[in-house]
Amino acid sequence: MTPIEDRISLGKAMWRGFLGKCPNCGKGSLFGRFLKVADHCEQCGESFHHHRADDFPAYLVIIVVGHSVVPAILAVEVAYAPPAWLQFAIWLPLTLFSSLALLQPTKGAIVGLQWQTGMHGFEGSKQRHLAEETLRLQTAARSKVA
Repeated sequence: MTPIEDRISLGKAMWRGFLGKCPNCGKGSLFGRFLKVADHCEQCGESFHHHRADDFPAYLVIIVVGHSVVPAILAVEVAYAPPAWLQFAIWLPLTLFSSLALLQPTKGAIVGLQWQTGMHGFEGSKQRHLAEETLRLQTAARSKVA
């Protein structure tokens, strides 16, 4: 990879999205409402209206929460055998709140992934950023020579 393509790494773009920030500048908000991605960043103007996260964030949350909660339920059942009402009282709210807590950050990370890799309409934005970075590097190289 050239230094131009490494301007914002995949991990950094996904982390910014996970935090609910614009993957481009890291300052503007990615979400307008809980799961509604903003049309554009209010800081840098980056457009997000064409993202296609769809159901992928929900699938990832189901996998993570399911693989965390189910073994815990089984371990508690085997070790302590609490009554069913107590199991429901503990595990249902825990599952609900952990799913809701992970849903927005996961969707943000997926939008960051799509933005950095140029998927689903972000390819124009990626090409524009690469062209701007190339121009900036060429200008810097000319100023060093002069």
